[in-house]
Amino acid sequence: MRNRLKYIAGALAVAMTAAACTGGGGDESGGDSGGGEAYPRNETLYTSGTQWGPPSTWNPFMLGQYTTGTVGLAYEPLFLYDPLEGDYRPWLAESGEWTGEDVYEVTLREGVEWSDGEAFTAEDVVFTIEMGQMETVHYHDVWEWLDSAEAVDERTVRFTFSDPRYQEWGQWIYRTPIVPQHIWQDRSEEEVTSGANEDPVGTGPYVYEAHDQDRMIWAKRDGWWAEDALDLEVQPNYVIDLVNSSNETALNQVMQGDLDLSNNFLPGIAEMVQGEGGVHTYYSEPPYMLSANTSWLVMNTTKQPMDDAQFRKAMAHAIDVEQIVNGVYSQLVQKASPTGLLPMWEQYIDQDVVDELGFSHDPEQAKELLADAGYEDTNDDGFVESPEGDPIELTLIVPSGWTDWMEAARVISEGAQAAGINVVAEFPDQNALFDQRASGDYDMLINNERQMSSSPWTYYEYMFQIPVKESQTDVNFGRYENEEAWELVEELNRVSVDDTEAMKDIASQLQEIQLEEMPLIPLWYNGLWSQANESTWTNWPSADGDNTHIPATWHGYFQLGSILMLTELEPASE
Repeated sequence: MRNRLKYIAGALAVAMTAAACTGGGGDESGGDSGGGEAYPRNETLYTSGTQWGPPSTWNPFMLGQYTTGTVGLAYEPLFLYDPLEGDYRPWLAESGEWTGEDVYEVTLREGVEWSDGEAFTAEDVVFTIEMGQMETVHYHDVWEWLDSAEAVDERTVRFTFSDPRYQEWGQWIYRTPIVPQHIWQDRSEEEVTSGANEDPVGTGPYVYEAHDQDRMIWAKRDGWWAEDALDLEVQPNYVIDLVNSSNETALNQVMQGDLDLSNNFLPGIAEMVQGEGGVHTYYSEPPYMLSANTSWLVMNTTKQPMDDAQFRKAMAHAIDVEQIVNGVYSQLVQKASPTGLLPMWEQYIDQDVVDELGFSHDPEQAKELLADAGYEDTNDDGFVESPEGDPIELTLIVPSGWTDWMEAARVISEGAQAAGINVVAEFPDQNALFDQRASGDYDMLINNERQMSSSPWTYYEYMFQIPVKESQTDVNFGRYENEEAWELVEELNRVSVDDTEAMKDIASQLQEIQLEEMPLIPLWYNGLWSQANESTWTNWPSADGDNTHIPATWHGYFQLGSILMLTELEPASE
């Protein structure tokens, strides 16, 4: 997931100057819905940072495409997962437990209704997971290890597994929104996986109100189940999500209070937080942002010399990540552990393995590793040749317009060249890069696909999954193949989510393989970009406050607890 706005340095400087001169506060009458209706400003939350084009689908099965809020505000999962506390929180489910090694039972909350007034029952849950039997539904592979789903009664669902994969199931129960059988049961597979679903009927706290080319408008609904069951109430009566605009426009909107929450990378925010800009971030000092995912240098291990672990280790020592963290990002992000595991997974890092096999910026060590492996500068051009004497000319690609990554790529290129490795940064069109990444037609790239989740299993699946396919669309872009590592990942998948010690043991073995083989290089923890203005709404998520929930509208993050952020917001004082 990339959540950013294109940044033009000169325009940003102008925007920052203009914002500093205008003072805060937006129009108290609220913005125009696009349909001519204004919404009371003190009842409306304006967000931005996920939607890149006009709202066009409210289909929760269309991952990465559904309109912001479709999952979270309208459709809900059985559980939430709090990545900061490491806890599952019952949501549509009142409880869930393994009643045997291969049987999981869920008890649903009583009195939950769909937004059209129909009762929510166990049949809806069974229907939702059985939708996965359609080959084009994204969780189709769950039926490779799930044997059956049965509605025991109106509030009880029994799942029986042929091959219980506890980690993967632990993802499904909070990631997957439940849909109403009475609405979806007559839809074709094509309608299920690509239909617009223009009138979404969910169990969540909001319903569709209106949309236009530049915004989506959700309205608070009466009778949300959590008000009685959990004493929770979302505070904004309206949530209006704006389609991402230019960087200078977004920055002005945040500064002036016309945009309450921006979940995009906004260069210059560090200066705003430190100064008198009135911008709120999760942390009040560096790194300002929570860590959302790990940015990796991915090398195509099917190409020489990237197929050589010694060469890959040399690259790891050549990169000055501190320069990226301090220079490119102005300390908005943190340097990654050599393992790549996020701070939320610190307990799974085997520090003894890291101390023995980890890496740091050390150009001389990079040169020594290259020399020991037979890479020498035989023609005195400043760059090493392969052990066979062939020139090494490599390209590092990141999408044009992703300016932070473009600058980071230049730092990586400079570090590699200083160590004698000829790496040049190039910036192709985003879609062209995605095609190259999928087909394996590249040398090196930066990637951060995997977000925070309930288990480090998701990162190791991303790193080691085999078999490698002709088109790699979401995992193992480096096409690295190691059967021992993949067997360990599958073993980890079959460990109970509560068995921390067993998870640590397998994670340690995987870290040893990773740091010996270096299939990809962890660089920095990408920020969970979140900049808020307090002129209309206060009590934003903060490490220092009582609202510590995830401050994001990104796809998948409402299920990580960010829906609770909306229950903790408070109107600003008059």
